Amino acid sequence: MIDYAQARLTMVESQLRTNKVTDDALLDAFLAVPRERFVPPGLRGTAYVDDDLPLGNGRALMEPMVLARLLQVAEIGRGDRVLEIGCATGYGTAILSRLARSVVAIESDVDLARLAMARLRELGVGNAAVVEAPLAGGYPGRAPYDAIVFQGAAMQIPAVIGQQLADRGRLVAVLQQPNGIARAVLMTAAGGVLSQRPCFDAVARLLPGFSAEPSFVF
Repeated sequence: MIDYAQARLTMVESQLRTNKVTDDALLDAFLAVPRERFVPPGLRGTAYVDDDLPLGNGRALMEPMVLARLLQVAEIGRGDRVLEIGCATGYGTAILSRLARSVVAIESDVDLARLAMARLRELGVGNAAVVEAPLAGGYPGRAPYDAIVFQGAAMQIPAVIGQQLADRGRLVAVLQQPNGIARAVLMTAAGGVLSQRPCFDAVARLLPGFSAEPSFVF
């Protein structure tokens, strides 16, 4: 039988700490959330490998190292309101719920959204809401957000999502170019304008609705 607690510890020590993830609250969140509960039963034995985990229909759970580094760049604090784009089965949502005041997680796939709701309810997560909606529109109903996190890659960040950031808000995503090159980026809002800086090379699966040529808001 697999010792999942030991597997989580190994993931944190060998995949996250060794790849520049140093934030203690973030590492504690990865230690606390059972990733095996958020993957199909047949994949639970590989829940802690350092790779994306396929969920079907072209969707996947993001590689733990990439997710952790994105969240570290976002500098999410206990008072922050967070929008999560493409929550899939809710693993990232559960991590975010331990870092932020509240999380709105949107998911366009009906089955994934239902799984996310069920898993978060089972784990007693009370400060996160899963909303079934098209990903590219964000969720303006609860804007502005202090942070927006993409749980996958995009080739564009629509203006409507950038506009949902609070002043000094942060948006993190893996941006993929048509030539296949992908980098994690941080976008910061100031006075209604978004600035952007690259952070690290990363690979993630494209989220539905974000496959057009890059069109950033500055």
